[in-house]
Amino acid sequence: MAGDESLRPPRQSSDRLSTQTAEEEDGLLTGERTTRRDQGRRGLGFWGQVGTFAWAVTATVVVIVLAVVYQHESAKNRREQPTVGWGPDGKPSGKRNLIFMVSDGMGPTSLSMTRSFRQFAEGLPIDDILVLDKHHVGQSRTRSSNSLVTDSAAGATAFSCGHKSYNGAISVLPDHTPCGTVLEAAKLAGYHTGLVVTTRITDATPACFASHANMRQYEDSIAEQEAGEHPLGRVVDLIFGGGRCHFLPNSTHGSCRADDRNIIDVAAQNGFHYLEDRASFDALKAGADAKLPLMGLFAEKDIPYEIDRRSQNDVYPSLEEMARTALTTLSEATRDSEQGFFLMIEGSRIDHAGHGNDPAAQVHEVIAYDKAFAAVLEFLEKDETPGVLVSTSDHETGGLAAARQLHTTYPEYLWHPRVLANAKHSSEYASAKLSEHLSRNTQHSEDKTKAFVRKTLLEEDLGITDATDDEIKALLQPEDGVYPNYVFADMISRRAQIGWSTHGHSAADVNIYASSSKDVWPLVGNHENTDVGKFLADYLDLDVDAVTKRLQAAVSWTSSSEKSVSDQHGWLGDPLGSNVRVEGLDDYHGDFRKRSSEDCACGGVH
Repeated sequence: MAGDESLRPPRQSSDRLSTQTAEEEDGLLTGERTTRRDQGRRGLGFWGQVGTFAWAVTATVVVIVLAVVYQHESAKNRREQPTVGWGPDGKPSGKRNLIFMVSDGMGPTSLSMTRSFRQFAEGLPIDDILVLDKHHVGQSRTRSSNSLVTDSAAGATAFSCGHKSYNGAISVLPDHTPCGTVLEAAKLAGYHTGLVVTTRITDATPACFASHANMRQYEDSIAEQEAGEHPLGRVVDLIFGGGRCHFLPNSTHGSCRADDRNIIDVAAQNGFHYLEDRASFDALKAGADAKLPLMGLFAEKDIPYEIDRRSQNDVYPSLEEMARTALTTLSEATRDSEQGFFLMIEGSRIDHAGHGNDPAAQVHEVIAYDKAFAAVLEFLEKDETPGVLVSTSDHETGGLAAARQLHTTYPEYLWHPRVLANAKHSSEYASAKLSEHLSRNTQHSEDKTKAFVRKTLLEEDLGITDATDDEIKALLQPEDGVYPNYVFADMISRRAQIGWSTHGHSAADVNIYASSSKDVWPLVGNHENTDVGKFLADYLDLDVDAVTKRLQAAVSWTSSSEKSVSDQHGWLGDPLGSNVRVEGLDDYHGDFRKRSSEDCACGGVH
């Protein structure tokens, strides 16, 4: 037996076998040669194993900490340093022009809906796209300083000042101090400046480039500043749009001012040539005979929707026509200048169509904007002075969806552009027509009124031939808070199977477009809306901060010699109350639970 035992190989412990197996697996995984340990070497004792384990744990912790620190520092450096420079040609120098376009309220779905509508209406192939589609370079994040859902005032302040502010702020910061705008800085640097819009020129977006107010509702004060009663003097050379009512004294027909000041006279005293109708606009000969400074106010309030304006072309110029005339006028005015011009063009009423949930009005507004965009591109290609076009939206309006579920059963995947093509007018137009008819025909029978609604408004104006009795009743006997234009728009939307989630704004990211991506490298990709504002100033080499300092020094300045809101609260108007949140997000307050009158949370900071 002793001889048999001597012939057997020495027995190996399970620990040694595990070590050998691990070494072999390492060799297979890494492809590296492994070396067997000394067969006679003794294993570590208990305390040796404990020490080895402790060292391994400590080393692992150190490695993890170092990795976290490295990632943090790398992320910090990425935030502090822009990832994209000025492109292959570097930052532009010398004389240059900048055209900034705002498609107010236009989200990505607006483009999709309009593209499909246009393909249907004009019999185009599915690969025929909008001009905007060919110039998409990025997206903009739209939140304001006090809400994830911005309004146009805070959105335009981000563009004009490069800073976030609260909803309702007209180029003022959350602390209610003014911030210098790119237009003001451009004017002070020797550039010519212009504003072209289809809404009131005193509305939020244009106001944010040439005026300052603590609340967007101060349109009378905004009109005064745009006319030249401004701490920096007159800062705008060309104004085209609507909103005449805020420039007329309240003793005049068509005025909406709270006082008897004639701001058109004020504008004339500051050198403006004034236009108010289509004939005087046509006399400019597309800008060839225009003289600056120039103010054209072509509507009492807003210029009609494009779907309605096209039948009133002899009364109102289109956005494209105003854009082309402004470009020619500013180009001629700066032909012999060392500096070029800055022009802001807004497709204002895309937003209004979204508020009204009117898809037929919106597709025509987007097409009109697309034509104006194409006109600017054409100008840039032909003009001798280098320039760039940047376009984006301040926000999306309506929560638009190019699909709609009408019933509880699972929906079909479709929407019907033909319904939009059948509409000759907007819901706003039909609603105004209904109101006028009811006021003029108070003695008409119910049957005659229903016949007028069904035949004239629905069939002829909106192209709806299958209205139900309940829909007619909803128009003539609307529920509280439901306006006839909302009912008209919903009738079109339901038939087209277009969905809306709100009559307000949404927090959707919006697209950024440009004449050429190589000229706007800093805006390629996804950005905060303030990055757009900073790009505008950087492109023209403007010192907006210096303008801010000048404006903030003008604390006693007032735009009116008469006692007014400006006199009582400084030239920015009455600031928001201390209980109104201007920074930081609000939270859910249990709106859906029943509350007693003592538990209304009234007066809290919301």
